Amino acid sequence: MKRLIFHVDVNSAFLSWEATKRVREGREDIRLIPSIIGGDRESRRGVVLAKSVPAKKYGIRTGEPVAAALRKCPQLYIAEVDHGLYESCSRAFADMCGKYAPVLEQFSVDECFLDMSGTALIYPDPIATANELKNRIRDELGFTVNIGISDCKVLAKMASDFEKPDKVHTLFRNEIEEKMWPLPVGELFTVGAATAERLARVNIKTIGDLAKTDPATLRSILGDKLSDHLHRYANGIDESSVSGEPEQAKGYSVSTTLPRDITDMADAEKVLFELTDSVASRMRHEGAKTTCISVTVRSNDFKDRSHQRKLNVPTDITLEIFSVTKSLMAELWKSRVPLRLIGVALTGITRDEPIQIGLFDDGKREKNRRVDKALDDIRHKFGMSSIMRASSYRSDHKVGEKYKARTEADSSEDE
Repeated sequence: MKRLIFHVDVNSAFLSWEATKRVREGREDIRLIPSIIGGDRESRRGVVLAKSVPAKKYGIRTGEPVAAALRKCPQLYIAEVDHGLYESCSRAFADMCGKYAPVLEQFSVDECFLDMSGTALIYPDPIATANELKNRIRDELGFTVNIGISDCKVLAKMASDFEKPDKVHTLFRNEIEEKMWPLPVGELFTVGAATAERLARVNIKTIGDLAKTDPATLRSILGDKLSDHLHRYANGIDESSVSGEPEQAKGYSVSTTLPRDITDMADAEKVLFELTDSVASRMRHEGAKTTCISVTVRSNDFKDRSHQRKLNVPTDITLEIFSVTKSLMAELWKSRVPLRLIGVALTGITRDEPIQIGLFDDGKREKNRRVDKALDDIRHKFGMSSIMRASSYRSDHKVGEKYKARTEADSSEDE
């Protein structure tokens, strides 16, 4: 049976979902003005998580500091992150896609692969079907998507990244040379900036150049595993199936670019606590526990360093995790070099494992677990900023209010 794969990708998801909510409330459509999601105008801190098309015209990029974005566009509108809204819109999006496909794989919060193989009798015209789905999402849910169509996942994903927004594109094998090979090599799925730079240094500048490069030559540049993977993708080869079973996260991480360089341990620990609280909450939401905790810092000379520690007993308790991150920070940052970024990662993930209670446990673990659950329930309903722990409150205006962290977990929004 001939394979047929759709990749459905929400256009600038976080911003589109915020805009849809505002339009339904009778407010201005922020997709039509220079606007971003993430950060804080008053303190000029945080990073850009999503941007509107008008904002893009000012050169604003996803992931750059809000302060830099405001220098490019002083009248920029900034909307706060609303995780509850995103979860609701993502569920509605996946539900709509699921009405068309026998098998759906939710690739990220704003992306789905649909295995449409064997549906020719129901949907004889794949392009018409994709347009019908795209239009239903726009008309019924209020936001737009791009849909890529191919016979394998990587080509369907590449097709969905062609001209945006609100478009349907095909990329079958007989179209690779015309549609994909002329693109810069950095646009191939899974090619990062560093890899693209390495390839450019040996004159591999387009996806076509990569596809035509001798595999042995490519291995000498990138190593066996990565070179074989990218060479196959550049030639449109991908046998991976659309999986209806959601893949469980192997780790959870969060980091924040600081609004100003930090040199004081007390200030660093306040940021570290909020990061720990945020990432632990996300981990608990998926019923997971960590057995390995790491902290990463980036100094103002852009050098990254990290330390990690393995645990004897899995935990999902914020205060226990913070105790470890604080200790790691003390080990890691003895020089007090000014810090530009702080990050926390939880790996060694376990699920459904009973918590061991120590012989001399005085009930603090259970009490802390109940506190965590109460906070999680409130935040899930009203948003992360709806409640904070007393221990994370800052009267220190030099540090500012809450840092907006850019989550870099198992999946991230690709704008």
